[in-house]
Amino acid sequence: MLDWLGQPVGASSHAAEVDSIMALVHWLMLVLFVGWGAFFIYVMVRFRRGRQPQASYQGARGRYATLVEGGVLLAEIILLAFFSVPFWSTNVDALPAEQSSTVVRVVAEQFAWNVHYPGPDGMFGRTSIMLVDPDNPLGLDRADPAAKDDITTVNQLHLPVGRPAIIYLSSKDVVHSLGLPQMRVKQDAVPGFVQPVWFTPTRTGRWEVACSQLCGLAHYRMKAFYTIHTPETYAAWLKEEAEFLQQQ
Repeated sequence: MLDWLGQPVGASSHAAEVDSIMALVHWLMLVLFVGWGAFFIYVMVRFRRGRQPQASYQGARGRYATLVEGGVLLAEIILLAFFSVPFWSTNVDALPAEQSSTVVRVVAEQFAWNVHYPGPDGMFGRTSIMLVDPDNPLGLDRADPAAKDDITTVNQLHLPVGRPAIIYLSSKDVVHSLGLPQMRVKQDAVPGFVQPVWFTPTRTGRWEVACSQLCGLAHYRMKAFYTIHTPETYAAWLKEEAEFLQQQ
């Protein structure tokens, strides 16, 4: 990892590639900052009042400005065509197979993250807006056979390490943004739209979920945590939740 960027620990399979792209962007910005800063100082000295009392409305002319602009444009095209677009194609658009992934639903609301797991049968139960209440924020219909074993949590996301995770993200009210900095993942949750986002955790740990959109007066309450387990501890957690559900 590129520690000089000040990024949090990278804990997903694509974190290093994201950091590399960000490093290239920072280097380009540094070159532009130094270059334009030096040019600004040169212009202040070269065209100071004592040296050039009469303003020229035509400005300086020459091929150097065109070459510099062309170089900046070329660098940006290289970043897009050879780094950003290929990364987007392989790490965003190309979803892994659900059969070999951990699939969950995350529904944002003011001011909480609701997480829905399909249960041992691998199927999400039916939900209905008519069933939404403080005790059932997802509106899960427990009368549906597919919903009887579904597990729900609030502000707690659990995933296993070493296995692709697919999150189907949506919102009940306003625009929120799911931010998992250690996974190098950030995706807006838009009302009326289900957006898939995926990543493969490579390190166990427990970190905070960051809501990256100002979603209301109590935005500060959009605080949640996500835990990356070993396969064994994740299976144990699922078993514990299933036993608690049976008791309920």
